[in-house]
Amino acid sequence: MITEKESILIQPFVNPCRAVVEVPGSKSISNRALILSVMCKGEIELNGLLQSEDVDLMQQALLHLGVNIQKNGNKIIVFGNGGVINKKECTINVGNAGTIARFLTCLLAAQIGGVYHMDGTPAMRERPMLELLNCLESLGCKIEYQKNVGHFPFTLYTNSLNNNKIEIDARKSGQNISGLLMQCPVLNNDCTVSFTGGTVSMPFIDMTLKMMRSFIHENTLNYSLSGKFAEVPVSEYKKNDFIYQIEPDATAASYFLTLPHVVGGNCKVLGMKEEMLQGDIGYCKFLNELGACIDFDDNGVNSSHLTTLTGGSFDFVDISDTFLSLAAISPLLNNKLEIYGIEHTRKQETDRVSAMAQELSKLGQDVTEKPDRLIIQPDLNKLRSVAAKGIEIDTYKDHRFAMSFAILGSFDLFGDGRAWMKIKDPGCCAKTFPGFFECLNTALEDSHEEN
Repeated sequence: MITEKESILIQPFVNPCRAVVEVPGSKSISNRALILSVMCKGEIELNGLLQSEDVDLMQQALLHLGVNIQKNGNKIIVFGNGGVINKKECTINVGNAGTIARFLTCLLAAQIGGVYHMDGTPAMRERPMLELLNCLESLGCKIEYQKNVGHFPFTLYTNSLNNNKIEIDARKSGQNISGLLMQCPVLNNDCTVSFTGGTVSMPFIDMTLKMMRSFIHENTLNYSLSGKFAEVPVSEYKKNDFIYQIEPDATAASYFLTLPHVVGGNCKVLGMKEEMLQGDIGYCKFLNELGACIDFDDNGVNSSHLTTLTGGSFDFVDISDTFLSLAAISPLLNNKLEIYGIEHTRKQETDRVSAMAQELSKLGQDVTEKPDRLIIQPDLNKLRSVAAKGIEIDTYKDHRFAMSFAILGSFDLFGDGRAWMKIKDPGCCAKTFPGFFECLNTALEDSHEEN
């Protein structure tokens, strides 16, 4: 696991990829599963839980709040307490993890008589929370801001959630909806969460509801979901012991599914299915449209290089975490690439739209940046010209920049195996995929052995 190196030099593949890869569990599912386990009663065994900074932060926060969580080998056991947090005053740091910031804030707001001091990293203090916090105030939670209104740090003075008709502006983050939804089944009446302005990343909301059903008594959650609201009947979370299996991370898989179209050959990612809880599996459809061959079987998904990927125009609003996987390799495409529906990613770990435009421009690419999109005109010759002097990619402490550009750096740009790209701060991958660079190096070694 790479943690503290200032930069890492990416070694290009001189042979076509011949790799079988296993990616870690989904961050999105892992942090939802932890919250949902707390809502249950009994011992919930979570298999395949992601071991990364974000998930570790969620576990540490829950432990600090008095939740009993035990580790048994690679398995995590959560002793649920029906959603009740016994510790009534606590200071919590959510780091720079959006799922923790939203999900945990909703869980705590539902408590009776709690005082919870909440803070995060400087980057988290810049991320939007006003819409969720305004909503929670309308539901009976008192919020005291230590600095800027609508931002960390703040203190929650909680008194349960006292309204079953919930309205929220979720245009900037669907995580707000998911955080509220997970609390709905235990309210006194059927619950409606309205987001009349629409929202981003609808597949993640659907994921939340499907997961909730798995944690509800006898899997009987008969919810409804539209583009403007979700309806959740009053229900009972499970009171018995059970096991829940975490899916492999579809966003992490996107890097290795892209790899063969940079270096040739094929790569198989184990455990992936055509139908998954994670909407990011939709990235496979985009690769198909670009000219890749994507095949699913009982063991996973295989991505095979057929021809140089074409360009096109693609709406990433529902799978925005994967847009970097495609944008980073755009210099290798044979036509213009337009990526849109990504305005909300300006308020994630960094301004991903602007930062991607900046890094691609450093690579000699013609990039047009608009509020919700990037238009990229590939130029491989300019990339070679710039790279002749060496290139260092700035990751902005954003794990997805490190991983997506590492795939581009795997391209044998000069045809002689010469390394040409450095990635700054590779340790930022610890957020979701601590072993990424080791996994990439193993794929490189396996491809060499096969040839």
